[in-house]
Amino acid sequence: MREYPLTGGPVEIRGALDLERTPTGVLPRRLPAWTKEQYQDPSVYGGTVMPSGIRLVFRTDARVLEFEVLTSTGQLDGDPQPRPTGVLELTVDGVLAARRQAPLGHVVRMAGPGAAQRLIPGKPGTARFAGLPAGMKNIELWLPQQTPTELVALRADGEVLAPLPDGRPRWVHHGSSISHCLEADGPTGTWPVVAAWLGGAEVTNLSQPGNDMLDPYVARTIRDLPADLISLEVGINIVARTTFRLRTFGPAVHGFLDTIRDGHPDTPLLVISPLSCPALDTRPGPTGVDRNGRITVLGDPADIARGALSLQVVRDELARIVTLRRAHDPHLHHLDGRELLTPAEADDLPDGLHPSAAAYRRIGERFAAHAFADNGPFHTRSRTRPTGQDLPPIM
Repeated sequence: MREYPLTGGPVEIRGALDLERTPTGVLPRRLPAWTKEQYQDPSVYGGTVMPSGIRLVFRTDARVLEFEVLTSTGQLDGDPQPRPTGVLELTVDGVLAARRQAPLGHVVRMAGPGAAQRLIPGKPGTARFAGLPAGMKNIELWLPQQTPTELVALRADGEVLAPLPDGRPRWVHHGSSISHCLEADGPTGTWPVVAAWLGGAEVTNLSQPGNDMLDPYVARTIRDLPADLISLEVGINIVARTTFRLRTFGPAVHGFLDTIRDGHPDTPLLVISPLSCPALDTRPGPTGVDRNGRITVLGDPADIARGALSLQVVRDELARIVTLRRAHDPHLHHLDGRELLTPAEADDLPDGLHPSAAAYRRIGERFAAHAFADNGPFHTRSRTRPTGQDLPPIM
C-alpha cells in the first residue's frame, strides 16, 4: 500500500471551501476561512464542519483503498452510546459501490443542549474498501454528512491520479437543515446529491442547519464561487428563530439576491420557499422541542397581523419578490417548496420538522424532475447524465 497526499497532490476535495490544518490532518469546511470572524452564533461553525456534500475525487487502478479519518461526535450524559458517526460511501464510475461505518473518534460529552462540553479524545480509524474493479476508474469518497471528519491519510495498492474534467454544470445550493439532511441514510442520500445525480450536475452544498438566515457572508461566498446553477431554500430557520419581521424580511431577500447577482448576473437562480411544516405553516415562531423531541410552536398567530412571519407569509413574500424581479431578471425562478414535500406528507416529518431518509430521496427526485426538466429553470445548461437515470442503489 502506498500513501498519497490529501492536499497538493492528485486528490481533489470537492464541496469544501476551506481546509483547516489540525494536529492530525485537515478538517474540511463548507464556508471560506474569512467568514469565521463574522459568525454571530457558534453553531454556524459547527454546521460548516459537518461535511454534507464533501467528497474526495480521483482516478485509480487500485483494487484496495484505505481512508484514515478522525471523526467527532456527541453524547449526552445519560445516553449509553455516542451519536452515530454516519457512513462513508464510495462510488466507482458514478455507481455507489460500498458503504463503511465511519470510525468512532473524538466524543464530545454534554449535559444537554447548550451545556458545557467535555472532550473525550479519540484516535483516527481506517475504512478499508477492497475488491474494487480492475483497471483505471473514477472514485468519489463521500464523507458522512452529519459528522465532522478530519482527513488523515489515503492509501492505495495502485496508482492515484487527478480526476479528468467531466463537463458537468457546477450547481451551488444554500439552505437550512432540510437541505443539509442530517437525517438522510448516507451522504449520497441527501436530497441535493440525489437531485445532482439525476440532473447530471456537480453540487456544492452550503446549507447551514439552524442558520439559513440570509447572512451577507453567505451571499458574498456564492457571488465569488464558480457556478452554472444556483438555488436557495429560504424561510424555515427565519420563522423558527423569529429572525425577521415582514418589514425587514423583504429587503434582506433583495439584498441577498443583489449580492449574488453582482457575481452571477445571468446564472439560473432558483428560489425555493419553505417545504410543508404544518406546525409553522400558519403560526409564527419561535419554536421549541417537547419531551418527545417534536417541534413545538411558541408564537401567537395574532402577531402575524403585526408583521410576524409564518411559513405561508414567507411563501407569499418570496413569490411576490421573484415575480417583481423577473421583470428585469428572466433567469430568476421560484418554486413553492410544498411541491417538494406536500401538506399530505406530514407523516414523513418524524419530529414535525425534518424529513425522513426516504422523504429526502423523494424531495431530490422531485427537485430534479422540476429543475432539470426540458422546460425547467436549469434546462439551458448542458448535462452529461439524462434526467431520470436510475439512482445508485442503497448498499
